[in-house]
Amino acid sequence: MRIFALLTDGLGAHGGIAQYNRDLLNALSASDLVSDIVVLPRNAGTNFEPAPKKVSQLRPRPGRISYSVEAVKAARAYGPFDVIFCGHCYQAPLAAAIGRWTGAPVWLQAYGIEAWDRPSALTRASVERASLVTAISRYTRRRLLEWADLPAENVRVLPITVRPMFTPGPADPKVPAKYGLTNQRFILTVSRIAKSEAYKGHDRVIEAMARVLEAAPDAVYVIAGDGDGRAELEALVQRKGLDGAVRFLSRIPDDEVLALYRSANAFVMASSGEGFGIVFVEAAATGLPVIGGNSDGSLDALADGVIGRAVDPLDVSQIAAALIATLENPRLDAAVRAQRFAFSNFSAHVDALLRTTFH
Repeated sequence: MRIFALLTDGLGAHGGIAQYNRDLLNALSASDLVSDIVVLPRNAGTNFEPAPKKVSQLRPRPGRISYSVEAVKAARAYGPFDVIFCGHCYQAPLAAAIGRWTGAPVWLQAYGIEAWDRPSALTRASVERASLVTAISRYTRRRLLEWADLPAENVRVLPITVRPMFTPGPADPKVPAKYGLTNQRFILTVSRIAKSEAYKGHDRVIEAMARVLEAAPDAVYVIAGDGDGRAELEALVQRKGLDGAVRFLSRIPDDEVLALYRSANAFVMASSGEGFGIVFVEAAATGLPVIGGNSDGSLDALADGVIGRAVDPLDVSQIAAALIATLENPRLDAAVRAQRFAFSNFSAHVDALLRTTFH
């Protein structure tokens, strides 16, 4: 089986979609049904680990028109293909056109917020031509089926997997010391701080810290990430008089994120618009107690509360209560419960989808 993958974020790109695509490419290359995969990304990087076996990535084409032209050229030059994989709903019209031209079925990936609301008529019609749609959470699947006229059995949930590096283990004391966190109880969030992603709820956790400090005066809220929304959060910290209780670390490398997970006392992301939330599973896989929202894809990452505490992400009092309870009585079995998202399970799921849909 030969696969042509149209991706927004390819190898070398950063972010949740990029990581999901890397995991998916690894799983596809592990299947004995797949002979090779040609990837055309819109965004990619030059510094990345070796591509998975069977995977060839073409030069990225950021522009919409140049990407579409290159996709058609690549389909002709490197085809024929047995499956057209489309990694984003916005690219569905292009994938559908190539699928019609080549006669290959389309597999569409629905990641999160881009799949929740009714799109243009062209995008909707293109999505509805897909032979298979995979969504990263039940929430995304449900939202997509509210506007897409697709057989429910053709829309399957393919949740995110956690990388093997995220395991329990001793913390590297140099990393907390580097950020002035030695001998402190700290609550951690790892995510971008973008104005367009204010739904992640950093502001609500900051507001909750005023109540947390009454029960745990030594608590510190640590935000690892950066973006154009940081200045507004810093201003909120000033207004609330929480200068010493909130720390911004900017974006940090994965090995230091792992050390922070292993050193922290709680992980929280009060998101109300998450497609899934891989950071919940990464943190839990290291043994860190996690807290997330109960109104979006976060609930899948929390396994309906099996892996971590689920709260109303818009209710500051619930967030504060969950943080206090976690600091006072942490759950110590998160790593075991998070194993349901191990790569072996993800890879087996991908192989089963190939066999039942395209083989």
